[in-house]
Amino acid sequence: MTLPQHVVPSLDGVTAGAVVTVEGDEAHHAVVVRRLRVGEQVTLADGLGLVATGEVSATSKRSFDVRVTAVDVVPRPSPAVTVVQALPKGDRGELAVEVLTEIGVDRIVPWAASRSVAVWKGERAARSHAKWQSTAREAAKQARRAWHPVVPPLATTPDVRALVGAADLAVVLHEEATEPIGALAVPDAGEILVVVGPEGGLTDDEVSGLVAAGAVAVRLGDEVLRTSTAGVAAVAALLAQTERWGG
Repeated sequence: MTLPQHVVPSLDGVTAGAVVTVEGDEAHHAVVVRRLRVGEQVTLADGLGLVATGEVSATSKRSFDVRVTAVDVVPRPSPAVTVVQALPKGDRGELAVEVLTEIGVDRIVPWAASRSVAVWKGERAARSHAKWQSTAREAAKQARRAWHPVVPPLATTPDVRALVGAADLAVVLHEEATEPIGALAVPDAGEILVVVGPEGGLTDDEVSGLVAAGAVAVRLGDEVLRTSTAGVAAVAALLAQTERWGG
C-alpha cells in the first residue's frame, strides 16, 4: 500500500534528516480527522516534482512535523496533457476535474463554451474556480501525484483557439466527426490538448474555428458520453499510445 500524501508549499532545499512542519487545514485534517500519529510514515509533495518520505515526529491540532528520510525528484511527465473542459452544470465540473487529475492530466482549463449552461461571473467565478483548484489538489493527493495539475482561470473561445495553435497535437471531441481517436499519431513529447464541449454540444462555429486553429475533430465511438466523462475517455485513449502508459 502506498503511503498517504500531504501537500506543502515548497520542498526546495529539503534533504534527508531535515524536519518539515505541515500546518493549517492540511495538518488539521490529517491529525484531527485522519488521526495521524507519531511514528507513521508519510510522503510530502510540493506538486512540482519533489516528494519527501519521512516519519511523523510530532503532532498538534494544527500542525505536524515530519523527519525526512529521503527526497525524490520526479521528472515532469511527457507528453504533457491539457484538457479544455467546457463548464458542465451542477457538480459535474468537479467530477470532471477529479477524474482528469486521477488519470494524469497536467492542466485543466475551464471554458465558457457557447452552449455551457453554467455561468461563471463575478464572485461565483472566483468561488467556482477555487473549487476546481481544491478538487484538483485533493485528487492529486489521492493519486499520489508528484506533479499536480494547474487549473487556470476561465478561458474564452479565442483563448482556447490560441491553446490549440500552441499544442503539438490538439483534438476536439465531436460526435459528428468521422476520424476515430484511435487512428491518430500521438507524440511522445510536447503537449497534447483535448477540447471537451458542454452537454449541449459544440456549435458549428466553435468546431470550425478550432479546426482552423489546428485541431483535429475526432469521435470516441458510437456512444455519446457525458461531458464530465468524455475527457477522461479521450485522454486514456491517447495516453495508451505513449510511453507515459508504456505504449
